[in-house]
Amino acid sequence: MPLMSTYARLPVAFARGEGVWLYDTEGRRYLDALAGIAVCGLGHSHPAVTRALQAQAGQLLHTSNLYHIPAQEKLSDTLCAISGMDAAFFCNSGAEANEAAIKIARLHGHGKGIAEPQILVFSNAFHGRTLAALTATGNFRIQEGFGPLMPGFVRAPYGDLHTVRALVAANPGICAILVEPVQGEGGVRPAPEGFLMGLQEVCDAHGLLLMLDEVQTGIGRTGAFFAYQQIPGLLPDVLSLAKGLGNGVPIGAMLARQSTAALFGPGKHGTTFGGGPLVCAAAQAVLDTMQQEAIPAHAERMGALLRQRLQERLGQHPEVVEVRGMGLMVGIELAHKPERLVERALEAGLLINVTAERVIRLLPPLILQAAEIDLLVAGLASLLESAS
Repeated sequence: MPLMSTYARLPVAFARGEGVWLYDTEGRRYLDALAGIAVCGLGHSHPAVTRALQAQAGQLLHTSNLYHIPAQEKLSDTLCAISGMDAAFFCNSGAEANEAAIKIARLHGHGKGIAEPQILVFSNAFHGRTLAALTATGNFRIQEGFGPLMPGFVRAPYGDLHTVRALVAANPGICAILVEPVQGEGGVRPAPEGFLMGLQEVCDAHGLLLMLDEVQTGIGRTGAFFAYQQIPGLLPDVLSLAKGLGNGVPIGAMLARQSTAALFGPGKHGTTFGGGPLVCAAAQAVLDTMQQEAIPAHAERMGALLRQRLQERLGQHPEVVEVRGMGLMVGIELAHKPERLVERALEAGLLINVTAERVIRLLPPLILQAAEIDLLVAGLASLLESAS
């Protein structure tokens, strides 16, 4: 087939989905514990999203950002009210949201008289595969072959406030800090206690922008609409998001507080498709449903139950190093790189993922229920026990 070989695809194709279940072209059912990589928070074929898409598709698909888009303006109002931010820029993906954040950070640096602004990023981070986002990413394996990478980044160990303070003190060119509250691709690693507040204090003391990449953690995934909202007093200057915002429809956003948002004037940044009527209608349906049905709180309860059941069933397994996470973003770190675990899970009717080589990453739909947690835990336990 004439597709570029950028994915090592699993031997399955899905025909339809319902809630937390997917059905392949042969009619076989799978428990989806990946949700399109933290995308389908409301599950598959959610009626509110379906209605919104159908209604908007019959009215208007695209006009461009040369004109007002009422659905975009309404969505920005909703997102800013939920997040505490003041303005939004809409795009198509998490990588684009992070590129916008990088650009606004550089504008901030130049505004301070810095000729070559730098952004402090972290080891094992993942911010996307476009060139600047790839440079910010702390994974040398996926950077290989794409040099020369972009200048303007300084890297510190994730969770190491002492090194952050030393780098900022020694480098007046640093104008912003970009960080994930939980490193997803880096092994589902929540920030150590006090780390994010410490970063905010550093930023406040030195006039830096605190930029949180919540592409994977946002939209209810960790038990609040945004992970930072679980830390009293924490409020970033810039917030990037995507994935769960459209429940499968491609939409990303960069949110910012007023003084930072004002750096983007006409002509400073743009997008052809970002924030179009169709995707904004879908995202509005997602946010309305999550608010009406208290989905983030449900994700927090189900995440705690999932981690508890995993600990009870697998905590003493010789291959299990740790069960960790926030909300329904859960990692099971193994002692060794598992052989064919994802493939064997597929054969058993479970969709999972392994990241950082030996961490089982679970990102199920946020509507997951206790009975489905029992099925997921039993399936994982069976797979690990049969492999030992």
